[in-house]
Amino acid sequence: MFIPYLQPQSFLFLYYMKKVFTVITILISLSLVGIILIQYSWLKNMLIIKNEQLRDKLNMAEYEVVETLVDDFNEVLPALPLDVLPKDANEQVLKMLGKSTVAERFTAAELQQKFKDAFAVNGLSQAKFQFAIVSNTNNAGTELASSDFERQYEVGVKDTANYWIDVWPLMSLTETDAENAVPEEKLIVVVSGMKSFLLMSVGWMIAAAVFFSLIIITAFYLTIRTILNQKKLSEMKSDFINNMTHELRTPLATISIAVDTLKNEKVIGDRDKLTAIGNIIKAENTRMNLQVEQILQAAQLDITEVLKDKDTLHVHEVFRTIYDKFSLQLEEKNAVLAFDFKALEDSVLGHKVHFVNMLSNLVDNALKYSKEDVDPHIIVSTKNEGKKISISVIDNGIGMTKDTASKVFDKFYRAHTGNVHNVKGFGLGLNYTRKMVEAHDGTISLETALGKGSTFIISLPLVKEK
Repeated sequence: MFIPYLQPQSFLFLYYMKKVFTVITILISLSLVGIILIQYSWLKNMLIIKNEQLRDKLNMAEYEVVETLVDDFNEVLPALPLDVLPKDANEQVLKMLGKSTVAERFTAAELQQKFKDAFAVNGLSQAKFQFAIVSNTNNAGTELASSDFERQYEVGVKDTANYWIDVWPLMSLTETDAENAVPEEKLIVVVSGMKSFLLMSVGWMIAAAVFFSLIIITAFYLTIRTILNQKKLSEMKSDFINNMTHELRTPLATISIAVDTLKNEKVIGDRDKLTAIGNIIKAENTRMNLQVEQILQAAQLDITEVLKDKDTLHVHEVFRTIYDKFSLQLEEKNAVLAFDFKALEDSVLGHKVHFVNMLSNLVDNALKYSKEDVDPHIIVSTKNEGKKISISVIDNGIGMTKDTASKVFDKFYRAHTGNVHNVKGFGLGLNYTRKMVEAHDGTISLETALGKGSTFIISLPLVKEK
């Protein structure tokens, strides 16, 4: 049974990190929500103000058009003293002297141009509008209208948010005795697309608010991710220290017991026992040296050195060498290491030492994470894919979850196997393998399922032999 050893400072640090992470997350979340709400409120009020400003500009432009129509129409009438004419002749004289209504005095094209000019002066040149002059006398209906007025008016009555409808009275004469002789008219203006027009007028403000909100959200995300990474590194560091402590203490304890045994007088006189104890001490010493070397190798790994000393290697021959290297472990675990070499070309450019270690780690990993009640069965297969060789190491071990599979190549990461410390190592093997594969211009991937084993697939470029 392996009981992790953690110093009190480690517990305090992890507790502190957890508290700090929670506080920072809450504070940043509240700040982010508050800023977004303030920006939303500000944008909402700004839209209301802009809407009122747009209303004022529109009313001003329409008022100018109405004034122009009335003034232009009044200029047509001559300044004659009507009291010199008979009362019954007033209407006939007015008809003789000019048009009797605004609709008769102007054409639709002239009215269209007046609206365009007035809208342009008031900064509404992009506004879309329709108009009509309607007579109020005897329900005569529309006297003059733009081409699409009827349809736009019907839609505008229902969609008041996007269509603004204004009605302006048109009086052909001011307060004179002849006022009743001229029919009253009204001007109806339908302006469409006001919601889009309003949004366009404040578009840059909305874009700026969204942009800065995204910056804040991104900063929040990066902050949380950094804290999580730091937390993860802290946990990995603690796991590494625990594993290293156990792995180094075990051979030291064995050596210590062996040395104490050597002091026994009965053992001193038994040459066979001395030899056996000596072998144990040597084996444990070798094991400890290998562990220390693995740590130093990971710390001092220089990819540039790997790239320098490359030579032509044959993948199939390398695996046969690996088989001999693991023969004792295979026999101890009653394991089978089978080869399915389908690749016709297996020459690659690789480092003589690191390339062997890279592939050895995959076989070693398959043996480590095998099932307790099932004999390990490992298959190494190769095949050619274009100008590359694909190497698959398949096992029938315990497999991994998706979460474990996504982290298995991380430095110091080791899959949890419960409280039983039956898997040796520091979590450096697969990280080293990934770095070596990349140093050899290859790629590595993993296919796995919990309880169904794992398949590591390495793809490396082939090289032509000289």
